Amino acid sequence: MTTSTATPESQRQGAPPAITTSAVVLISAYIAAQMLADVGSLKIARLGALSVDGGTFIYPLTFTLRDLVHKSLGRKAAHAVIITAAAINLVMAGYLALVSALPADPEGALPAGAFALVLGPVWRIVSASILAEVVAELLDTEVYHLWVTRVTRRFQWSRVLVSNAVGIPIDSLIFVWAAFGGLVPTAVVWSIFWANVLIKGATTLVGLPAIYLVREYQPALRTPPEEEEENNE
Repeated sequence: MTTSTATPESQRQGAPPAITTSAVVLISAYIAAQMLADVGSLKIARLGALSVDGGTFIYPLTFTLRDLVHKSLGRKAAHAVIITAAAINLVMAGYLALVSALPADPEGALPAGAFALVLGPVWRIVSASILAEVVAELLDTEVYHLWVTRVTRRFQWSRVLVSNAVGIPIDSLIFVWAAFGGLVPTAVVWSIFWANVLIKGATTLVGLPAIYLVREYQPALRTPPEEEEENNE
């Protein structure tokens, strides 16, 4: 008779992290913020002396939410959420384009062409937005990972500050030039860039304490092969 000394499930390395209610909320909020930011980016507004795309007011939250997903669910989960959000944004843009192309019912509440005028995707802006999001957030993920694995896990605010300090300028630079370069005066493009950097940077500073709201993801220990054999006897 063999005595089983099975390792608890929570100690198995490589097992996927448990999806808690807070994790579901974080992932949902991240994807929702990405979608709202992409829609808002269609509007160029004025903020004092600066030009700013409408997505700038909510998009900065995605960097903080990405950090929280990374901390609570791990690097692979962060990668998955980023790619999933990009795919959903692409599907959303395609769906809005399809609905915009459908003929309007004369009996409808909106004037003909109103839906397309407001929500019809501008594919250059959509493409620029998704490209910037994926590149910057994946880069943010790698900088975050290197910081916690090679530098320190202490002073958790520092991992957010350092990773966002790299990701935010890259995101803004790719987006403004891919979306508006050659379409509007160069001065306006740089104005949008600096407005993006300033607002995203301020949001990062305000959101620094949020990193302490979730627990650190700890990969569990995988059950040794010989133990698995014993458990199957």
